[in-house]
Amino acid sequence: MLKYAGYDIVFQEIPDEVTLAISLTNCPNRCPGCHSPQLRDDTGEPLTEEVLEALLEKYRGAVTCVCLMGGDGDPAGIKRIARFLHTQRTTPVKVGWYSGRSELPEGFSTEGIEYLKLGPYIEKLGGLRAPTTNQRLYKVDPGGSLRDITHCFRRQ
Repeated sequence: MLKYAGYDIVFQEIPDEVTLAISLTNCPNRCPGCHSPQLRDDTGEPLTEEVLEALLEKYRGAVTCVCLMGGDGDPAGIKRIARFLHTQRTTPVKVGWYSGRSELPEGFSTEGIEYLKLGPYIEKLGGLRAPTTNQRLYKVDPGGSLRDITHCFRRQ
């Protein structure tokens, strides 16, 4: 089961969206220089449908996207949460997943995910704002094709 160790309303993780960013724990990637190494531990509270409902009710109408930050240890859990977010009736939201993997897990469908970040953090290459980054943010188009929108982080 996915566990979370916090959340925040953010404006820079997903371009043109007001995002409820949920920090997931038990990250298996161990990227050197990670900005949130505490998320490597198996800590936090279970991310249940009830927790999500309460968060969506709290921010009803204020958020347009929910971004799951991590979750690489439980891709099936990511799919379960994405399905729930698209069927809940509290407030319509898009779904993003920030993964530290270089590619999607084998057999993982992007159905129900509108935004996807792939790539481990490599300190010398920088994050999404750096022109040298190895990380990519994709908009998942209908049909599942990935459109690279990383350039949106370098707008003037």
